Amino acid sequence: MTLERLRSLVQERDAAHPDPLDPEALAAGTALPEATVRTLLDGGEPPADTVNERVRTRIKALADARLQRTGTRMSDLAGDISRQLGVSAFWARQVCSGEKVPSVELLHGLVGFFGVEGGEAFFTAPAPEALNRALLPVLTALRPARSAAGPSADPSVDPLSDPPAGALSRYGDVRGVALRQAHGLPPERWHVLNATLKALLELDDAEGQR
Repeated sequence: MTLERLRSLVQERDAAHPDPLDPEALAAGTALPEATVRTLLDGGEPPADTVNERVRTRIKALADARLQRTGTRMSDLAGDISRQLGVSAFWARQVCSGEKVPSVELLHGLVGFFGVEGGEAFFTAPAPEALNRALLPVLTALRPARSAAGPSADPSVDPLSDPPAGALSRYGDVRGVALRQAHGLPPERWHVLNATLKALLELDDAEGQR
């Protein structure tokens, strides 16, 4: 699992350093409840839910986050969605408040409106899959540091090879892949990636001073 590989990498660098995986930031980037993210990070099982429940709660989480970030009202957000996606402001408000499940067409439009990555699956994927998708760019960005650990490292035996989606093991230097995967991330996802990389850069600085 991506999370296990990340934890292993961080522990190898400095076991005493605080875990850079911030549940609050991950919750914001995935639109999952923070309690669910913490459960997953602890290796537990998330609460059972349906696809409709996932869609409703994640749209509401994104809407609430935007209202808090911009200081606007729900009526303003509903009006923006109404004008951009061609639905009534009343229906948009019900969707954003988590009262109604959007149609497939409206869900597709909300992907673009909120700037989320992964298409409609951002709203419909089970919680473990949603968290795993958010962690993949972080894992990709950290692999070069792991592979450069020393000349004695055997590149044919890499515990980070063959990660989920089977993509990373096909590249010798994945920095370009990491940048391409990170391109176009919404602000919430950039916060996750930036916080994690910042923590690991601090680890490098600490190791260089020893």
